[in-house]
Amino acid sequence: MEYLPWIGGWAVSVLLLGALWYVAFSKANRLAGEIQQNAAAARQKLDAVEHDAAARVKQAQDEAQRVLEESRTRQKELALGIQEEKLRIRTEIEAELKEQRTQVQAVESRIQRKEEALDRKIEALEARERKLQGREKENEAVKAQLDNAQLEQTHALERIADMTRDDAAMRLMQQVEQEVAGDVARRARDIEAQLKEDADIRARKVISVAIARAASDYVPEITVTTVPLPSEEMKGRIIGREGRNIRAIERATGVDLIIDETPESITLSAFDPVRREVARRTLQKLIADGRIHPARVEEVVAKVQQEMDVHIREEGERAAYEANVQGLHPDLIKLLGRLSFRTSYGQNQLHHAIESSRIAAAIAAEIGADINVAKTATLLHDIGKAVDHEVEGPHALIGADIARRLGRSQKIVHAIASHHHEEEPQTVEAWIVQAADALSGGRPGARRDSVEHYTKRLEALEAVANSFESVDRAYAIQAGREVRIMVKPDHCDDLGAMRLARDIVKKIEDTLEYPGQIKVTVIRETRSVDFAK
Repeated sequence: MEYLPWIGGWAVSVLLLGALWYVAFSKANRLAGEIQQNAAAARQKLDAVEHDAAARVKQAQDEAQRVLEESRTRQKELALGIQEEKLRIRTEIEAELKEQRTQVQAVESRIQRKEEALDRKIEALEARERKLQGREKENEAVKAQLDNAQLEQTHALERIADMTRDDAAMRLMQQVEQEVAGDVARRARDIEAQLKEDADIRARKVISVAIARAASDYVPEITVTTVPLPSEEMKGRIIGREGRNIRAIERATGVDLIIDETPESITLSAFDPVRREVARRTLQKLIADGRIHPARVEEVVAKVQQEMDVHIREEGERAAYEANVQGLHPDLIKLLGRLSFRTSYGQNQLHHAIESSRIAAAIAAEIGADINVAKTATLLHDIGKAVDHEVEGPHALIGADIARRLGRSQKIVHAIASHHHEEEPQTVEAWIVQAADALSGGRPGARRDSVEHYTKRLEALEAVANSFESVDRAYAIQAGREVRIMVKPDHCDDLGAMRLARDIVKKIEDTLEYPGQIKVTVIRETRSVDFAK
């Protein structure tokens, strides 16, 4: 009984397996039937396709046979056409060749006729050449006869004139040179007189207008190098115990203090005018304050230097404003301000720069030059003097280099560099800067010369004049503005006196430096003396 559940389960499993096998077998039979049906249908379709393909192959064979027959027919027709075209081209070529042969024969006939004509011309030219050769021989014979006759005539003339041909030619050449030199000198004198007259009128007008528009209302300043003292006792206080105060002042300012026997004054010695001015103001403040010791000296010097920086900038700005020049670099403004402490022959250089700039602007306006370039270059033309004690070289080139580095144009740089001929002036503005500088420095009362410099200039002028052979005596007058020259009358004629004046002027311009202009007057005097007996 215990096996009954197990047998029941096994029987159920067998029944289930049988049911599943029956279902699967049924499906397999059904699928096999469908496969057989599909195979029969596919076989029918294949038979239809094979029949259709055979029909198409047969049709293609028939079409190919037809096309082949047509191509053979067309090929035969094309061959016949080619033969006809060959025949036609051959006929045309033969006709053209025949025509060309005819033309060649005609050309050959013309060439032959021309060759015959050329032969006849060559024969005629040869005959003419033989005639010319004969005439040349006759001409050579005649020429030889003429040369002999001319030679005999020359010998006869030499015997009559008692001189050789070369001597006669030399004498004739000298006479011609004298006549031509006289004519040239007279012509040059007339042209020079006319040019001087026209140039003087124009120059007087331009300069008078420029001077009138830039009239100066100041007198030359003199650099102050001494400091007055309220008493002699102040010298001792400035010197200090064991000289400590004076050493502190010299060390702080860079200026030498000279204390000598001059009563109630101290002399300041320094090449830099700004340092000298700082020292002067420092001493004045110390004297007014009364407290003089090294610490106080350093304090006052620092304060004065700050005041000087402000003063220099203000002076530069004032100069630019008065000259109506805008857009200057701050460093250029400072250099202009430093010129207010620099003098040349007693003339303040900042005032000179302003006055020269006004004159240059007026001249540029009169002659149509660039006014801005002229007045700017003239205002800056002496900025090199503000630092020439620190930098080696002429102040014109120093100033030009500074202007170039601070952004000024090439025209302005060139005008600054050439105002003392360190460079050859190339622009009209450069010449205007020179003229304005000379007018400002050369006007009466603008500058003062020392007696030694004045004497040397007079001696140099007289030495230049006396260096010429035909000069008898020379005198420099009008404070060196004029040279009067007496010439030897038997060594120099009137035209020679004119040439001598120009030569002396040229030598003065090349060898001497001077403000303004120098008048050269050559005097030739002839005296005839006889006695009545």
